[in-house]
Amino acid sequence: MHTTLPIRDTQLEVVQLVLPAHANVRGTLYGGRMMDWITTAATMAAMRLARGSVVLGAMDELDFLGPVYVGDMVTLRAQVEYVGRSSLEVGVDVHAENPRKADRRLTTSGHLAMVAVDDSGRPRPVGTSITPSDRTERQLHEAAKTRRVERATRLADRASQAAQVEEGTAGFTHALEISRLVFPDDAVLGTLMFAGNLMMHLDEAASILALRFCRCPVVTASIDALAFYAPIRVGEIVTYKAGLNHVGRSSMEVGVKVLAEHPLTGVRRHTCTAFLTMVHVDATGPQPVPSYRPATEVERRRWEEAERRRERRMLRHARRADGRQGSPP
Repeated sequence: MHTTLPIRDTQLEVVQLVLPAHANVRGTLYGGRMMDWITTAATMAAMRLARGSVVLGAMDELDFLGPVYVGDMVTLRAQVEYVGRSSLEVGVDVHAENPRKADRRLTTSGHLAMVAVDDSGRPRPVGTSITPSDRTERQLHEAAKTRRVERATRLADRASQAAQVEEGTAGFTHALEISRLVFPDDAVLGTLMFAGNLMMHLDEAASILALRFCRCPVVTASIDALAFYAPIRVGEIVTYKAGLNHVGRSSMEVGVKVLAEHPLTGVRRHTCTAFLTMVHVDATGPQPVPSYRPATEVERRRWEEAERRRERRMLRHARRADGRQGSPP
């Protein structure tokens, strides 16, 4: 039986207390942990509406607007804003609050595309649709529909992207490879690896490479939009290939390519590629990192591509600043 719901009826709220185990060496929330919490909140909201298993198909860019400290309470509010046949567009807003000061502040917000799957991991119909109940919900619904259409264009060549397994860290002066086995506790339901765990490992690889390059404390400032081209299953080998793409005054862009490998056949699949911006910070704010210039053909090409992504990030940040300045007090 097909049902329809307003967006407000899909809302789900998760509250997390930031413990020392969640923090980096500076005592602030580890970026990979935040990504894991965001993915978890989106997954639960989508699962409840789809009445079954879902997987992360894509995620739009995430910008971390400020530090979250040990002892803060983090509130994640997720809601389903659009439903296709098997896909669900989920928005997540994240606020942090010092319980002693009641200084509730927006930390980040993101949009994730979840896919309803059956026990074999194949897409299945959701069976529920969204009917906006007011003007605000109609705006959210239309924005989510637009994102879905734009994302479909990027994912049109999913199969060919999954086959792109060759290029990795060759030609990089600063590179890192980490391989892990996928255990049953890495899955949320069934045998598919939970994307939240993958996000933590992505951030870990990027952080280690950035630390080795600058030898100073770093935090995750943002992660660009990424799409998943192939699933990862329990028992497979996952390899994270990280390379230093670009260095600014205080920031570094690290690209991480993720490959899944069947341990018995050796067949590998390109799961996703992520671009993370890491920043050297201390108690007073961003600080300089060592200078760096690309030396190989691969590094020069990656540097130029990273420059274009950096320009898009700066425009995004400028639009956000303009929006805050134009907001009523």
